[in-house]
Amino acid sequence: MKPLNLGQLRRRSLWRWLALFLLGIGISITVAACNPAPEATTGEAGASPTDASASKERATLTLVSYAVTQAAYEKIIPKFAEKWQAEQNQEVVFDQSYGGSGSQTRAVIDGLEADIVALALALDTQKIEKAGLIESGWEQEVPNNGIVHKSVATLVTREGNPKGVQGWADLTKEGIQVVTANPKTSGGARWNFMALWGAISQTGGDETQALDFTTKVFQNVPVLPKDAREATDVFFQQGQGDVLINYENEVLLAKLNGQELPFVVPTDVNISIDNPVAVVDANVDKHDTRAVAEAFVEFLFTPEAQEEFAKVGFRPVEPTVAEQYADQFPKIDQLFTVEDLGGWDSVQQKFFDDGALFDQIQAKVAS
Repeated sequence: MKPLNLGQLRRRSLWRWLALFLLGIGISITVAACNPAPEATTGEAGASPTDASASKERATLTLVSYAVTQAAYEKIIPKFAEKWQAEQNQEVVFDQSYGGSGSQTRAVIDGLEADIVALALALDTQKIEKAGLIESGWEQEVPNNGIVHKSVATLVTREGNPKGVQGWADLTKEGIQVVTANPKTSGGARWNFMALWGAISQTGGDETQALDFTTKVFQNVPVLPKDAREATDVFFQQGQGDVLINYENEVLLAKLNGQELPFVVPTDVNISIDNPVAVVDANVDKHDTRAVAEAFVEFLFTPEAQEEFAKVGFRPVEPTVAEQYADQFPKIDQLFTVEDLGGWDSVQQKFFDDGALFDQIQAKVAS
């Protein structure tokens, strides 16, 4: 082999160094591609340290509730936010959604990421539980078995009460037209149905008598709107019916807003319309908001929050506030609950499943 001169050696060394340099770059790129950057340990994935710090300074909660609670929560939320800021040095803001309880329930199940749900009836909360978003035993995690406020059923009449409606028995009279929503599509309307059934079954009547009475009432129901809001529109906007079965809190809220509605609260026997609140476990864990969400739910049972519920027509569950506002709410002689009718699972199966008693009543009414 012919020996290389000095210039050739230098050129060969340079090319060798360049080849090794390029090889090193290739290896570095390959290693980087196979090992992505570590995720942020606080805040959202990929957040910068500044973003993470900001997330600690602010918490966002999504509250999903039914329409008529809005007036109360608009007063309660600022009170809680101020308290949380003072105690935890953290700002808390709320995304709020209000609508029919049934539609709100479906929205949460379908992906609306509520941290807290405050719905019209425990059956709706149980549907979210069955969807795997709320852990079982949620009723025992907060005071009063999760019932944050209550109401009773009322009978709204036309001005001057021309049909002389005084109680449940009057709804079966000939010539009376009753407006109520369809309990198959409206969670709130199930309270109306159970109020009618319990008016007999909870005062000494047997089930045959309760069925006969409830059937007679529904024979006087000319139309079944899909939900409570539509039923209200049918009665007031369309002028149909002589009596609207409604809730005491809605009538009192209307009065607060300057609309005096003639109404009768049946005080001999009535149903306790119990409204629950719950933390949505899957979502608070996902959002890292469990502590503040649970604190907000606890706050709802304090006298400060309970008074805001009472002001807009809900019967408070906190004893001192209930006593303070006792004159606002007529005393019910025989106040029964859904538990007296067997609980929600039993009620749903017995009355509202396909082919159950409500369907049987409708078949008889239509024949």
